Amino acid sequence: MKAIVLAAGYATRLRPLTDTWAKELLPVGGRPIIDRIVDAITTVEIVDEIHVVTNSHKVDAFTRWADGRNVIVHDDGTSSNEDRLGAIGDMLFVLERAQLDDDLLVIAGDNLFDFSLADFAAFWRSKGTASAVAVRDVGSLELASHYGIVALAADGRVLDFEEKPADPPSTLAATATYLFHREHARLIRTYLDGEHGADQPGRFVGWLQRREPVYGWLFDATWYDIGNHEQLLEADNLLRVAAGLPRRERYTPD
Repeated sequence: MKAIVLAAGYATRLRPLTDTWAKELLPVGGRPIIDRIVDAITTVEIVDEIHVVTNSHKVDAFTRWADGRNVIVHDDGTSSNEDRLGAIGDMLFVLERAQLDDDLLVIAGDNLFDFSLADFAAFWRSKGTASAVAVRDVGSLELASHYGIVALAADGRVLDFEEKPADPPSTLAATATYLFHREHARLIRTYLDGEHGADQPGRFVGWLQRREPVYGWLFDATWYDIGNHEQLLEADNLLRVAAGLPRRERYTPD
């Protein structure tokens, strides 16, 4: 299995901070967000390579960060939010550039969580030729409208998937943490050739679940999708308290 960390977005909602910092390299609780993701990936014993895909604007910072780490950094060649490949486009970029034909663990580089990736992988492996997505009940229909919302069968199979619905049918949100069987990863090119949209990996999951088995793995551990300044400060303070550091009124990367 190969892991791909998606870190090629431009984080426009976190400007001006992200004009000079890669969002995924921002420290939370004293450590870069991506450090925590890589630590979690290393608990999945079947992962034998970690690929990080970023853009030309951030690649130098990621190259410095990766020095001495067992990760492979890819520059997708884009330089602005206007010419970005999108998350699904970046997945295909890594697959083709690295010539991968493997099961895939895909995680957005701004995902903070403390659930067990090893448990998630064990659930996925029990389902045979299938893919899976980590799912959390966000407890609020207002919050649910910002995420991909899933409907699950009794055995966890995804019955329906709707990206950012205006009127959410439930509060079961798909997080940006996915496991794709290699046979399903091969369908990414087919999906993109159909012009379904290259951004938001949940859109590929929604397309895939109508054709192949996809399961939702429910967890109730802490999860943060770092999308704006308020979420960044909240996550930073949560992890600062856990690390014995004082809370802050305003986020700074120092």
